[in-house]
Amino acid sequence: MKILIVEDEHLIANAIKKGLEQEHYVIDVAYDGLEGFDLASSGDYDLILLDLMLPNMNGLEICRQLRNEKNQVPILILTAKSQLEDKINGLNCGADDYLTKPFAFEELLARIRALTRRPQSTTTDSLSVGDLS
Repeated sequence: MKILIVEDEHLIANAIKKGLEQEHYVIDVAYDGLEGFDLASSGDYDLILLDLMLPNMNGLEICRQLRNEKNQVPILILTAKSQLEDKINGLNCGADDYLTKPFAFEELLARIRALTRRPQSTTTDSLSVGDLS
């Protein structure tokens, strides 16, 4: 399973990476928003862990743009922003889950397992002609 971590705090990103690698996940890390967006857009990930407060492009914009591109990879927002409004905004922009820092690593693992056991695609094949589908 391949996970992208988009987190500008190197200590946090590297600690999460190390812990997840010990759980046998394959991890890529991006330390700013543009790099994270580029990797998320072009890479083949099973999950994205996304901070909100990032240099060059914030996490909400990354999430919005990925969803606009029909990228359906699960996104777990991992941030220090803990206000109810922040959580609602994150989930409404397309995130699948929201976890505030600080967090227990065991909870992060449980959320990752929950998100990655969902079916990869929920779309069905359809045929459209004019206004008829």
